[in-house]
Amino acid sequence: MKKLVTTAAFAALISGSAQAADDVTLQLQWVTQGQFAGYYVALDKGWYEEEDLNVTILPGGPDIAPPQVLAGGGADVMLNWMPSALSAREGGLPLVNIAQPFKSSGLMLTCWKDTGITAPEDFRGKTLGTWFFGNEFPLLNWLGQLGIPTEGGDDGATIQKINFNVDPLLQRQVDCATTMTYNEYWQVIDAGVTEDEIITFRYSDYGVATMEDGMYVLEDSLEDPAFVDKMARFLKASMRGWEFALANPEESAEIILEYDETGAQTYEHQVRMIGEVAKLTEGSDGTLDPADLQRTVDTLLAGGSDPVITRQPDEAFSTTKITDLALN
Repeated sequence: MKKLVTTAAFAALISGSAQAADDVTLQLQWVTQGQFAGYYVALDKGWYEEEDLNVTILPGGPDIAPPQVLAGGGADVMLNWMPSALSAREGGLPLVNIAQPFKSSGLMLTCWKDTGITAPEDFRGKTLGTWFFGNEFPLLNWLGQLGIPTEGGDDGATIQKINFNVDPLLQRQVDCATTMTYNEYWQVIDAGVTEDEIITFRYSDYGVATMEDGMYVLEDSLEDPAFVDKMARFLKASMRGWEFALANPEESAEIILEYDETGAQTYEHQVRMIGEVAKLTEGSDGTLDPADLQRTVDTLLAGGSDPVITRQPDEAFSTTKITDLALN
């Protein structure tokens, strides 16, 4: 198993350079897996070192809120879903999107057919499992658009917090569970459930198309030219990692397993995950498309009586300063 810290500073001293590499700590949205293949590939291949960076990658999880880690100084940059980042900024945490490697959303709800659910309107009276710490916002927004309360009862839906596995769905603790096209859906299938037994609802098919896995930093950090330069080098190496990972899923899956401290991942699942992630990154060079931002904002503002955000974000929420330096 490999450590998640490069040895660029040590290598620089060996080569006779007195200048230490710049430290960068990245907080992931979720656990170590193919969803983040580009970053692990860049780390493993030494491409961060080539950019004079000493990178530490911090895995996420169901009880880790990346915005809180960033706000507390535990990371320089984080990966986060845009609904979470927009909500945090409106709440006073000055998050800024500096890059958007993911172009499309892979978020779904997977439900048992025998519960009688055939359409989103049938979520009434059902128990829906989802992740929290910002991951729940798309679901709450969707239910708000449908006019379905989240306090339970026959007319509402009961929201239940779940961990990163699909056990609550398999054990019938929930009628539906949040799943991703590249991960949890396949965990359900791999558990022996047939496609005839379940029904899936992809959020983007129902007007809930929000951006996922963007890179975010604190606004004040961008006032430091050295930090801007460091982030540009970080993004450049990361996108190089993504290009390799998507073209070489088998080798990239092996790299992921090297860094997975849980031992819970399988090679086959990681290869498949990287293949599915390729569909979500297609069309992106890492730059946030203003139309994608506005679509996400419009979706969140339409969330009924209790929307995730209540106003348009200010222009400082996103910047091309980093992508302009890194990609041009």
